[in-house]
Amino acid sequence: MFDAVIIGAGPAGMAAALTLGRVHRPVLVVDAGEGRNAPAGAVHNFLTRDGTPPAELRGLGREELAAYPAVEVRAGTVTGARASQQGGFHLRLSGGGEVGARRVLLATGLADDLPGPRGVEEMWGRSAFHCPYCHGYECTGRRVAVLGAEPARVRLALQLSRFAADVVLCTDGGPLDPESWETLTANGVAVRCEAVVRLEGTDGDLEHLVFESGPPLARDAVFVVNVARQRSGLAADLGCANFADGCVEVDEFGRTSVPGVYAAGDMARRAGMPVPMAAVIAAAASGTVAAAAIDQDLLGADFGLPDPFARVRS
Repeated sequence: MFDAVIIGAGPAGMAAALTLGRVHRPVLVVDAGEGRNAPAGAVHNFLTRDGTPPAELRGLGREELAAYPAVEVRAGTVTGARASQQGGFHLRLSGGGEVGARRVLLATGLADDLPGPRGVEEMWGRSAFHCPYCHGYECTGRRVAVLGAEPARVRLALQLSRFAADVVLCTDGGPLDPESWETLTANGVAVRCEAVVRLEGTDGDLEHLVFESGPPLARDAVFVVNVARQRSGLAADLGCANFADGCVEVDEFGRTSVPGVYAAGDMARRAGMPVPMAAVIAAAASGTVAAAAIDQDLLGADFGLPDPFARVRS
């Protein structure tokens, strides 16, 4: 019986394991090795680690965890989870067998579905992006396209126009309201309305956007719409409440609607956050907070102490 089983060894899971390992909580980390940012060349906006390749960052994390005897890391996945009648949880592992956990931290992350255009998957994380805070700086002085006609896409195009050399909003056949069109053109952002057929480039580097009609558009980078989904179904199996966008609902301390089950990283968010915070440093911070809450939860259970977070429990 582990004090906690952490499912997922991305920044949220490893940060949580570090926190719990430092207070000698027996912890098992189950690592499927499927990082959301694996296609990217580097992690950005992470103080002291800006520009570090994702695999290198994970390797550094594993090295640090190895210094703590209470932390065990196993490769594999958790294929099933259920509450125990005696308290805690039973978790079924892909390699066979079950382990027991007094508490569970879900850090399984999100996966990105890319609805188009053709060619985007080959460039994803290299020259096709979705987050200006993760990859916007690398577009400084470059030619950038933003796909979509929704208000959020207009906002993104204007944001990037502050430092990109040339920004074009490509509505991909969608309607653009006159007010947005006026705002864009007044601030030097051109508009292309034709449907985008494909992206063309070499070795992951974008060269052109090709449209149903009209000339190709030479670009160095493109910001596309991604659809994020839960990488694992464990939160649903355990009965955790979620939002309409699929994110698991948590409170300020990473607690889900199921007692004893916590969630951290971009798979979860609080009600006050309208979208998941898809930043590596934010995921790591949420793992640290959730781990501290788990430790305090167990401390209260072991010594009959009051719950310090009871007054903010939703």
